[in-house]
Amino acid sequence: MTEVCEEVLRARAYLLRVAEPPGRSLCDFVAEHGPVRAAQLVRTGRTPREVTDEVQARRHLWCGEEEAAAARAVGSELLVPEHADWPSDRLSRLDQASLAGQGPGRSPLALWVRGARELGALSARSVSVVGARAATGYGEQVAAELAHDLAGRGFTVVSGAAYGVDGAAHRGALAVRGRTMAVLASGLDAGYPAGHQTLLRRIVSGGGAVVSEYPPGTPPARHRFLVRNRLIAALGEGLVLVEAGRRSGARNTAGAAAALGRVVMAVPGPVTSLMSVGCHDLLRDGGALLVTSADDVAEAAGRLGSDLPEDQGPGSPSRATDALSGEQLRVLDSLDAARTRSAAEVSVLSGVAPAVTATTLAVLRNAGLVCGREGGWVAVRR
Repeated sequence: MTEVCEEVLRARAYLLRVAEPPGRSLCDFVAEHGPVRAAQLVRTGRTPREVTDEVQARRHLWCGEEEAAAARAVGSELLVPEHADWPSDRLSRLDQASLAGQGPGRSPLALWVRGARELGALSARSVSVVGARAATGYGEQVAAELAHDLAGRGFTVVSGAAYGVDGAAHRGALAVRGRTMAVLASGLDAGYPAGHQTLLRRIVSGGGAVVSEYPPGTPPARHRFLVRNRLIAALGEGLVLVEAGRRSGARNTAGAAAALGRVVMAVPGPVTSLMSVGCHDLLRDGGALLVTSADDVAEAAGRLGSDLPEDQGPGSPSRATDALSGEQLRVLDSLDAARTRSAAEVSVLSGVAPAVTATTLAVLRNAGLVCGREGGWVAVRR
């Protein structure tokens, strides 16, 4: 990990503690003044009203040595945006969406990390897999098999370490000695979930990472799970929903992924299962791509062409566009390299539903066929 001066680390650790994430006003304040100056202004109460409202209850909490000792006790370390290992390619999308008046919240001011500190490299080729805590045997089996096969292809599997689908996904990746990342909604020393402490240790020892934007000593809380979900959505290039109720945290994570322009995928379940209602709703409304295997996921969220199965048989695709579906080709044909078009314009020109157009544009971007610009999208010259 690249060296960052202690003054910056102390300042960001303090700023991470004084406001409940995502702390939009504080994030803007830090971006304007830098972490060291912002921390000084917060401690002395010289902040704009909107920042004061976010930090007033905690600005007196300076826990430097105490916090550092708690972090060392569980083998964690603070990763900050000034580090070269910061996953800026993934997390910057949070800020871009927030500044555009969209998205689920700002990028974290810092992250506490156990295990692999190179989060930029770890998340460079990654897929988030989430779903119900009260998962059925079917859901856990599907999640484990998907994660197993994706990790075997070199993808990092990102999830939330919860019981049910999350735990199955982490275990599936570990079974093939793959890499996986767990994003927690509490401090890394909170011992939560209690039944997954061995699993978290296996993630760390297996070359993966356990991360949280919550300082040591922070207990889990319902609202923190919802805030945490934006990080799970951001850290994966695509997100797979495996079992989810109509109103659930996993469905919330899928919504965050869609708002960030990530590829959202869902696994269908039995039509009689309440645990698959959320997946079926997304599939019916065009908010997710239907996937049933790692091949489907890799094609949608990976680098199109290079992540397709090797054995395609006679007539295998020789160009990236050969692998596109009819709807994907229509969306691509609605763009050119000279003129920027909004997603709404592309939807009208292609005749593809707006929700499907948004997901398809993300797929095409991953394939290097289109790119986003201010105000819309353009085709990449081929």
